[in-house]
Amino acid sequence: MLSGVRRAGYPKRMSLPEIIIARHGQTEWNRAGRWQGGLDSPLTAKGEDQARGLGEILVREGIGPDGWNFLTSPQGRSVDTARIALVGIGATAQVVHDLREIDVGTWAGLTVDEIDSRWPGPEDERFIDKYTRAPGGESFDALWDRAGVILGSLNRPTVLFTHGMTSRFLRTRALGMSLADLMDVPGGQGCLFRIRDGAHEVLWP
Repeated sequence: MLSGVRRAGYPKRMSLPEIIIARHGQTEWNRAGRWQGGLDSPLTAKGEDQARGLGEILVREGIGPDGWNFLTSPQGRSVDTARIALVGIGATAQVVHDLREIDVGTWAGLTVDEIDSRWPGPEDERFIDKYTRAPGGESFDALWDRAGVILGSLNRPTVLFTHGMTSRFLRTRALGMSLADLMDVPGGQGCLFRIRDGAHEVLWP
């Protein structure tokens, strides 16, 4: 169970149009093992390839601008992933500030080893629990609320380009789960997930 977070009073599964949620491709800091949070770094060549792969899946699924909206986080790694992925379907993504990644405060730009040496946690700490200890970071409750605002604004099928933690919160909330269930949805770099009729599906890889 996650510590220090609210566990009661969450809504049941929301009534939503079909949504596809993409995590940005690999970045320079991802490759170096640095936490990004509210900061940014450019996509690597692998990250650009991942973005093109996302686009190929969207084309395969018959997704186009006539029936879909396309939204992206304002951070460069997400904007660039969306731009590359959407070339093949002739669409552009609208920037939505609430799709940004969780703010990790003073840990942004640091490696896991640097964080662990200066702010040691329990030996059995899961990666997701570590976020709750980031000095000056965004709370899980705040990101949960942001996810609710985004989901509540969707009025037709939508592709969302975002980040690892934001994606996890969006999908957990869309499925009617709680913060305690965050680890029950899969993650991964350059991934594509679909939520349709209350079911969760991994489209890529």
